[in-house]
Amino acid sequence: MTRLRADHEYTKGTMTDLNLGHMQAYALVIELGSFSAAADRLGISQPAISAQVKQLERRCGVRLVERVGRRATPTAAGMELLAHRDRIAAAVDAALEAVARHGTQVAGRIRLGAGATACIHFLPPILERLRHGFPELTVAVSTGNTDDFVADVIGNRLDLALVTLPAAGRALTVLPVLQEDFVAIAPAGMLPPGPVTPAALARTPLILFQSEANTRRLIDHWFAQDGVTARPVMELGSIEAIKEMVAAGLGSSLVPAMAVARAKASGRDAAQGDRWHCHATEAPLRRGLALVLRQDKPMTRALREVLRAIEAAPAIPAADTSRPRRR
Repeated sequence: MTRLRADHEYTKGTMTDLNLGHMQAYALVIELGSFSAAADRLGISQPAISAQVKQLERRCGVRLVERVGRRATPTAAGMELLAHRDRIAAAVDAALEAVARHGTQVAGRIRLGAGATACIHFLPPILERLRHGFPELTVAVSTGNTDDFVADVIGNRLDLALVTLPAAGRALTVLPVLQEDFVAIAPAGMLPPGPVTPAALARTPLILFQSEANTRRLIDHWFAQDGVTARPVMELGSIEAIKEMVAAGLGSSLVPAMAVARAKASGRDAAQGDRWHCHATEAPLRRGLALVLRQDKPMTRALREVLRAIEAAPAIPAADTSRPRRR
């Protein structure tokens, strides 16, 4: 068996002491184009991440990073190493899963992406049940939009993501989770009672999601089906910010039912609910949420339990579209 040498002594023909942490640090430097940005992401100092990359270069015996202007880019050798990174990570995950089968605990860290609305109104009870059922399991949640989540799942930066359909990618497994209706919200008196049409809503100041979000694309299509073009006076990335703007009397909006149903049930929106009213839509407007993960993702015990918990979540309660109570 080859005796492993110190990092500064390159042993030709063996990679048995390749440090996976150093490889991940290198990949992050290349992804972000900067040692300092990668250090900030990892919460370590720039000299520390520079040292990790230098140790990886010594282990491989070649330069892996070069600078083009002020951006760190991979050399040809670095590109070759990155091409193998996902397969190496998958092999390590498979090995750990094989070992884990001999134990009884569900443990480890699962990286989950989800939109802000789902993080606030859908995931908390699910994560609470997972924490109580599997105290050694950590679910690290990050927020963003569907397009970024798809790229992060394919790039193995996330283990899975809860996204708004459609979500495309030949390398992905897509598991539908739920369908939910949208409701219109508006200050009391801004809209007539009963279900609203796109034309009626378009006559009010509109406060909508940002245009790059899948949810906004669904809303624009809903308006277009009625021959109406939505011209919002505000475009916001946060459903909570949209609700505050509507509560302040600045306009109306279309929001997923979960954004008002669970909050009202818990009493968190009591103050806002005095200042806006939920309306059903005359023409159906709904979205599908799905879990996406790589088709070749090793199905660890931890990942299996997270999938099972999300898929088994109860249905979204219907939003209250009755008239608001008077003060």
